[in-house]
Amino acid sequence: MAYKGIIFDFNGTLYWDSALHKQAWRQYSKIIRGKMFTDEEMVKYMFGRTNEQIIKYAIGHQPTPEMVARYGDEKEELYRQMCLRDKENFHLAKGAVEFLDYLKENNIPRTIATMSDKKNVDFFIENFHLENWFDIDKIVYSDGKIPGKPAPDIYMIAAQRLGLQPKDCIVVEDAISGIQSAYDAGIGKIVAICSEEPQELYKSIPAVSVIINDFTELDRNILCNS
Repeated sequence: MAYKGIIFDFNGTLYWDSALHKQAWRQYSKIIRGKMFTDEEMVKYMFGRTNEQIIKYAIGHQPTPEMVARYGDEKEELYRQMCLRDKENFHLAKGAVEFLDYLKENNIPRTIATMSDKKNVDFFIENFHLENWFDIDKIVYSDGKIPGKPAPDIYMIAAQRLGLQPKDCIVVEDAISGIQSAYDAGIGKIVAICSEEPQELYKSIPAVSVIINDFTELDRNILCNS
């Protein structure tokens, strides 16, 4: 079956920044709770979640909106500084530019669905020139109203913005919570990209149809522009 559109997660998918997010959250969690997140906590409570969800876990109770705003801004500023310092890795994933060029040339509907906030999305747009491939107005991001992954809302909204049914879309994800989100949204095909985790992890997840190491391995024949 050929699918009509594709939705990308961003962090850990189009931009391999998982290590930086871990580093930033480790440093910031030590500030707000006196100890760093463990690797297990990262996987279970951080990836694909909103800042509110992460902060709630870190402090052990529901944060006020003011706390979420302040803590989130401070952590994300720390993260963005790390991105800019990490010049060697501050680029889109291997094969991503060529794959995005292919999608653009063939008029294949595409967008991004990320739990990053607007400041980070604007940062990515500016530094990676995402407007070259994406309609910026169709990018779905954390606006304080969309439930975090693994809730299915973000992928349902993304498909709707493409004018497609979820079953006609492909999602590319790296996070377990994001894969669950796409599955529960009714996405037709889920591609797992091994930006950090081994293939064995994804092989154990029935919702995953395809596993790739980078975008050079993604079969373009699964997409059509009809």
